[in-house]
Amino acid sequence: MLHALYQAGAGQIGDYSDCSFRMDGTGTFTPGASTHPHTGTPLQPETTHEQRVEVLLPLHLQRAALRALRQAHPYEEVAYELLKLENEHQGVGAGMVGDLPEHLSPQEFRQRLRAALGVPVVKHTDFGQPITRVALCGGAGSFLIGKARAAGANAYVTGDLKYHEYFQAEGRLLLCDVGHFESEQFTGEIFRDLLADNFGSTFALLTAETLTNPVRYDF
Repeated sequence: MLHALYQAGAGQIGDYSDCSFRMDGTGTFTPGASTHPHTGTPLQPETTHEQRVEVLLPLHLQRAALRALRQAHPYEEVAYELLKLENEHQGVGAGMVGDLPEHLSPQEFRQRLRAALGVPVVKHTDFGQPITRVALCGGAGSFLIGKARAAGANAYVTGDLKYHEYFQAEGRLLLCDVGHFESEQFTGEIFRDLLADNFGSTFALLTAETLTNPVRYDF
Protein backbone atom coordinates (compact mmCIF):
# COMPACT_ATOMS: atom_id res chain seq x y z
CA MET A 1 0.00 0.00 0.00
CA LEU A 2 2.78 2.44 0.92
CA HIS A 3 4.59 1.63 -2.30
CA ALA A 4 1.44 2.60 -4.24
CA LEU A 5 1.29 5.93 -2.39
CA TYR A 6 4.96 6.59 -3.07
CA GLN A 7 4.43 5.81 -6.76
CA ALA A 8 1.58 8.35 -6.79
CA GLY A 9 3.91 11.08 -5.49
CA ALA A 10 3.29 10.94 -1.74
CA GLY A 11 6.09 10.82 0.81
CA GLN A 12 8.47 13.22 -0.94
CA ILE A 13 10.32 15.73 1.27
CA GLY A 14 12.98 17.67 -0.59
CA ASP A 15 15.53 15.18 -1.95
CA TYR A 16 14.19 12.41 0.32
CA SER A 17 11.62 9.95 -1.02
CA ASP A 18 9.50 7.16 0.51
CA CYS A 19 9.03 9.21 3.70
CA SER A 20 6.36 8.16 6.20
CA PHE A 21 5.56 8.11 9.91
CA ARG A 22 4.04 4.97 11.40
CA MET A 23 2.35 4.33 14.75
CA ASP A 24 1.22 0.95 16.07
CA GLY A 25 -2.25 0.62 17.56
CA THR A 26 -5.33 -1.55 18.00
CA GLY A 27 -8.31 -1.30 15.67
CA THR A 28 -11.85 -2.50 16.35
CA PHE A 29 -14.73 -3.02 13.91
CA THR A 30 -17.74 -5.20 13.17
CA PRO A 31 -18.19 -6.14 9.50
CA GLY A 32 -21.71 -5.82 8.08
CA ALA A 33 -23.73 -8.78 6.82
CA SER A 34 -22.95 -8.09 3.14
CA THR A 35 -19.25 -7.38 3.57
CA HIS A 36 -16.25 -9.49 2.57
CA PRO A 37 -13.66 -8.36 5.12
CA HIS A 38 -9.97 -8.96 4.56
CA THR A 39 -9.73 -9.68 8.27
CA GLY A 40 -12.62 -10.83 10.44
CA THR A 41 -16.08 -12.37 9.98
CA PRO A 42 -19.36 -10.61 9.07
CA LEU A 43 -21.43 -9.63 12.11
CA GLN A 44 -18.61 -10.59 14.48
CA PRO A 45 -16.76 -7.90 16.47
CA GLU A 46 -13.08 -7.84 15.53
CA THR A 47 -10.00 -6.54 17.30
CA THR A 48 -6.75 -6.44 15.34
CA HIS A 49 -3.31 -4.90 15.34
CA GLU A 50 -3.08 -1.94 12.93
CA GLN A 51 -0.66 0.77 11.91
CA ARG A 52 -1.47 4.42 11.41
CA VAL A 53 0.61 5.73 8.52
CA GLU A 54 1.18 9.41 7.73
CA VAL A 55 2.65 10.75 4.49
CA LEU A 56 2.97 14.21 2.99
CA LEU A 57 1.73 15.01 -0.49
CA PRO A 58 1.16 18.19 -2.51
CA LEU A 59 -2.45 19.19 -3.08
CA HIS A 60 -2.36 18.64 -6.84
CA LEU A 61 -1.52 14.94 -6.28
CA GLN A 62 -4.34 14.33 -3.80
CA ARG A 63 -6.73 12.57 -6.20
CA ALA A 64 -4.00 10.35 -7.64
CA ALA A 65 -2.82 9.36 -4.17
CA LEU A 66 -6.34 8.52 -2.95
CA ARG A 67 -6.99 6.49 -6.10
CA ALA A 68 -3.77 4.54 -5.54
CA LEU A 69 -4.68 4.02 -1.87
CA ARG A 70 -8.11 2.59 -2.68
CA GLN A 71 -6.71 0.28 -5.34
CA ALA A 72 -3.93 -1.09 -3.12
CA HIS A 73 -5.72 -1.25 0.24
CA PRO A 74 -6.94 -4.77 1.20
CA TYR A 75 -10.05 -3.54 3.02
CA GLU A 76 -13.33 -2.71 1.31
CA GLU A 77 -13.53 0.54 3.28
CA VAL A 78 -10.41 2.68 3.53
CA ALA A 79 -10.03 4.84 6.63
CA TYR A 80 -8.07 7.99 5.86
CA GLU A 81 -7.90 11.61 6.93
CA LEU A 82 -6.63 14.60 4.98
CA LEU A 83 -5.03 17.38 7.02
CA LYS A 84 -4.08 20.64 5.36
CA LEU A 85 -0.65 21.87 6.40
CA GLU A 86 0.47 25.49 6.20
CA ASN A 87 4.14 24.57 5.85
CA GLU A 88 6.07 26.44 3.20
CA HIS A 89 7.23 24.08 0.46
CA GLN A 90 10.96 23.66 0.96
CA GLY A 91 11.67 23.26 -2.74
CA VAL A 92 9.49 26.04 -4.11
CA GLY A 93 9.95 29.78 -3.90
CA ALA A 94 9.66 33.01 -5.84
CA GLY A 95 13.39 33.61 -6.17
CA MET A 96 16.75 31.91 -6.59
CA VAL A 97 20.21 32.30 -5.08
CA GLY A 98 23.50 31.23 -6.63
CA ASP A 99 27.25 31.71 -6.21
CA LEU A 100 29.43 33.18 -8.94
CA PRO A 101 32.44 31.16 -10.15
CA GLU A 102 34.61 34.26 -9.64
CA HIS A 103 34.42 37.46 -7.63
CA LEU A 104 33.28 40.52 -9.57
CA SER A 105 33.38 44.17 -8.73
CA PRO A 106 29.95 45.84 -8.66
CA GLN A 107 30.77 47.60 -11.94
CA GLU A 108 31.85 44.35 -13.63
CA PHE A 109 28.73 42.63 -12.38
CA ARG A 110 26.45 45.36 -13.74
CA GLN A 111 28.23 45.25 -17.10
CA ARG A 112 27.74 41.50 -17.36
CA LEU A 113 24.14 41.88 -16.26
CA ARG A 114 23.43 44.40 -18.99
CA ALA A 115 25.12 42.21 -21.61
CA ALA A 116 23.34 39.02 -20.52
CA LEU A 117 19.88 40.60 -20.48
CA GLY A 118 20.45 43.01 -23.35
CA VAL A 119 19.13 45.91 -21.31
CA PRO A 120 20.14 49.53 -22.00
CA VAL A 121 20.13 50.58 -18.35
CA VAL A 122 20.30 49.10 -14.85
CA LYS A 123 19.05 51.13 -11.89
CA HIS A 124 21.08 50.25 -8.81
CA THR A 125 22.15 51.22 -5.31
CA ASP A 126 25.68 52.23 -4.31
CA PHE A 127 27.74 49.24 -3.18
CA GLY A 128 31.51 48.84 -3.03
CA GLN A 129 32.15 45.23 -2.03
CA PRO A 130 32.92 42.28 -4.38
CA ILE A 131 29.93 40.35 -5.73
CA THR A 132 30.13 36.65 -4.90
CA ARG A 133 26.52 35.56 -4.35
CA VAL A 134 23.54 36.73 -6.41
CA ALA A 135 19.81 36.55 -5.65
CA LEU A 136 17.25 36.85 -8.45
CA CYS A 137 13.50 37.27 -8.73
CA GLY A 138 11.75 38.05 -11.99
CA GLY A 139 9.03 40.69 -12.19
CA ALA A 140 8.41 42.84 -9.13
CA GLY A 141 10.53 41.34 -6.35
CA SER A 142 10.89 44.03 -3.71
CA PHE A 143 9.15 41.75 -1.18
CA LEU A 144 12.24 39.50 -1.21
CA ILE A 145 14.91 42.11 -0.48
CA GLY A 146 15.10 41.05 3.16
CA LYS A 147 15.31 37.36 2.24
CA ALA A 148 18.06 38.10 -0.30
CA ARG A 149 20.06 39.80 2.44
CA ALA A 150 19.39 36.92 4.85
CA ALA A 151 20.62 34.45 2.23
CA GLY A 152 23.97 36.24 2.14
CA ALA A 153 23.55 37.69 -1.34
CA ASN A 154 25.85 40.55 -2.33
CA ALA A 155 23.58 41.47 -5.25
CA TYR A 156 19.84 41.17 -5.82
CA VAL A 157 18.45 41.43 -9.35
CA THR A 158 14.76 42.14 -9.89
CA GLY A 159 12.41 44.77 -11.31
CA ASP A 160 9.86 47.44 -10.43
CA LEU A 161 11.66 48.79 -7.37
CA LYS A 162 10.17 51.97 -5.90
CA TYR A 163 12.21 54.85 -4.55
CA HIS A 164 11.91 54.00 -0.84
CA GLU A 165 12.54 50.31 -1.46
CA TYR A 166 16.12 51.04 -2.49
CA PHE A 167 16.82 52.09 1.11
CA GLN A 168 16.14 48.50 2.23
CA ALA A 169 19.55 47.53 0.88
CA GLU A 170 21.05 49.42 3.84
CA GLY A 171 24.46 49.28 2.18
CA ARG A 172 24.57 45.50 2.61
CA LEU A 173 23.94 44.45 -1.00
CA LEU A 174 23.76 45.78 -4.54
CA LEU A 175 20.13 46.23 -5.59
CA CYS A 176 19.71 46.05 -9.37
CA ASP A 177 16.44 46.97 -11.08
CA VAL A 178 16.63 45.71 -14.66
CA GLY A 179 12.94 46.29 -15.41
CA HIS A 180 9.88 44.09 -15.00
CA PHE A 181 9.63 42.89 -18.61
CA GLU A 182 13.39 42.63 -19.00
CA SER A 183 13.70 40.31 -16.00
CA GLU A 184 11.09 37.94 -17.48
CA GLN A 185 11.91 38.23 -21.17
CA PHE A 186 13.27 34.69 -21.52
CA THR A 187 10.24 32.98 -19.94
CA GLY A 188 8.86 32.06 -23.36
CA GLU A 189 12.06 30.23 -24.28
CA ILE A 190 12.03 28.38 -20.94
CA PHE A 191 8.49 27.09 -21.50
CA ARG A 192 9.31 26.28 -25.13
CA ASP A 193 12.25 24.13 -24.07
CA LEU A 194 10.18 22.36 -21.38
CA LEU A 195 7.45 21.56 -23.90
CA ALA A 196 10.00 20.46 -26.48
CA ASP A 197 11.67 18.08 -24.02
CA ASN A 198 8.35 16.48 -23.08
CA PHE A 199 6.12 16.82 -26.17
CA GLY A 200 8.45 17.92 -28.98
CA SER A 201 7.70 14.92 -31.19
CA THR A 202 3.94 15.32 -30.72
CA PHE A 203 3.29 18.80 -32.09
CA ALA A 204 5.05 21.83 -33.55
CA LEU A 205 6.15 24.63 -31.24
CA LEU A 206 6.01 28.31 -32.18
CA THR A 207 7.23 31.15 -29.99
CA ALA A 208 5.48 34.53 -30.22
CA GLU A 209 7.79 37.34 -31.29
CA THR A 210 5.50 40.28 -30.47
CA LEU A 211 7.14 42.86 -28.21
CA THR A 212 4.76 43.41 -25.30
CA ASN A 213 6.97 45.70 -23.20
CA PRO A 214 5.21 49.09 -22.88
CA VAL A 215 8.37 50.81 -21.58
CA ARG A 216 10.76 52.66 -23.90
CA TYR A 217 14.09 54.35 -23.14
CA ASP A 218 15.54 57.59 -24.53
CA PHE A 219 19.22 58.54 -24.15
